Amino acid sequence: MTTIAFQDQQVAIDAGELVSYQIQGHEYIHQKGSPGWRNADTEMFPIIGPTAEADFFVQTPKDVAVLDQHGLLRELAYELVSKTETEAVFKKRYTARTPVENSKYPEKSTKKYLFWPYDFHFEKTFRLSPEGLEVHFKITGERDSPFMLGYHPAFKLHASEVTIASAEKTVSLEEVLAVGGRALHMPECEELILKDAKQLRIRTEGFGAFMLWTEVPNMICIEPITFYPYSVPQRSMHEGFGYLLDTPKEFTVHISALD
Repeated sequence: MTTIAFQDQQVAIDAGELVSYQIQGHEYIHQKGSPGWRNADTEMFPIIGPTAEADFFVQTPKDVAVLDQHGLLRELAYELVSKTETEAVFKKRYTARTPVENSKYPEKSTKKYLFWPYDFHFEKTFRLSPEGLEVHFKITGERDSPFMLGYHPAFKLHASEVTIASAEKTVSLEEVLAVGGRALHMPECEELILKDAKQLRIRTEGFGAFMLWTEVPNMICIEPITFYPYSVPQRSMHEGFGYLLDTPKEFTVHISALD
């Protein structure tokens, strides 16, 4: 377990996964083992969304890839690169076409191995400051490599009535529950306010939109995304790709308490 702290903020990270963020002892992160989801956070890369209807094939400019839901990054292990009292940096590396065992096989998938036709390095940094918790992503790879990125943190809910508000609209927890597995899309949005027992601001740089998902009333996943996967058929997943250039692509999620 890796821990960082600043003033009244404490963060715990388990092999690159954010498993606790507390401010003055108040826990904001869904606890593993509680109803709702077996994880506390993860990343969706190099695609977002399911692929079963496309037989787990994803078209790329170079070749057809074999990917399960949300890609293969989550099947790779993070290594701790560096740590200070207030910052921890983790990295994953992938070599093009390397077979990766699919943890969903055989119960939920017909593909035992996944692969992607491109190299990449994926860096995830946790940083605490007076402004709160920053989660920063840096993606390095071949020029013109296609990708999508989604961050998938789960927040613990304490109140009986919960809303999520953007500058344009407010949605209730009941509305998110009603959408189910597809996740509720919050397009063209880079900031949301989670109004629970305590309010939390989630502000992003580089993503452009959010998905909201939960199937239980005690947690909610507020997921910054570069592409909403249900806007196209699964065989057209490639329509949502962005592309790497000569410099790394960087994305940031800022999480801060409002009271």
